[in-house]
Amino acid sequence: MVSGSGVMARRVVIDARHHMLGRLASIIAKELLSGQRVVVVRCEEIALSGGLVRQKMKYLRFLRKRMNTKPSHGPIHFRAPAKIFWRTVRGMIPHKTKRGAAALARLKVFEGVPPPYDKMKRMVVPDALKVLRLQKGHKYCLLGRLSKEVGWNHYDTIKELEEKRKERSQVAYQRRKQLTRLRVKAEKSAEEKLGAQLDVLAAVKY
Repeated sequence: MVSGSGVMARRVVIDARHHMLGRLASIIAKELLSGQRVVVVRCEEIALSGGLVRQKMKYLRFLRKRMNTKPSHGPIHFRAPAKIFWRTVRGMIPHKTKRGAAALARLKVFEGVPPPYDKMKRMVVPDALKVLRLQKGHKYCLLGRLSKEVGWNHYDTIKELEEKRKERSQVAYQRRKQLTRLRVKAEKSAEEKLGAQLDVLAAVKY
């Protein structure tokens, strides 16, 4: 994913942990409109500037906005972090046009890291990271916690699943490290056995 260069990856998986909501959404919206497929995982860890109480009051005011005669007509108030993020991106795309609808169809959002994305390389967006964008000492809250406060019921479930995934990931990492160590050791012993023959082979290598 390289903006403006015309270089496209088949699919970019972004780990949204500790990214600022609006900044991440605007960058992703631009990439979607340029034709990039984007998958966003760990949406419950997205950060919003401002404390939890302030954000909760804002969201409760939003929940009161509805069509007076037929509330089911909208606006639709999503509670899940992934859907809140999806709606934020939708607001930055002309989604009622064919181009905008096609761009929005290229976006996938998830809470946690479901398979097969747990085995894929995940990226961050430096321009949207909290540590680089939020002033030191400034209050912030996480989208998952806000969602829990306004009626999302799967906060604890996702937390539990994420802990299990991290355990599995740690086991796999230790195994990879052990295999790398063994391969290096095998290469070293092979070099010692071959000895002078390596100099002969070096001349015919290409």
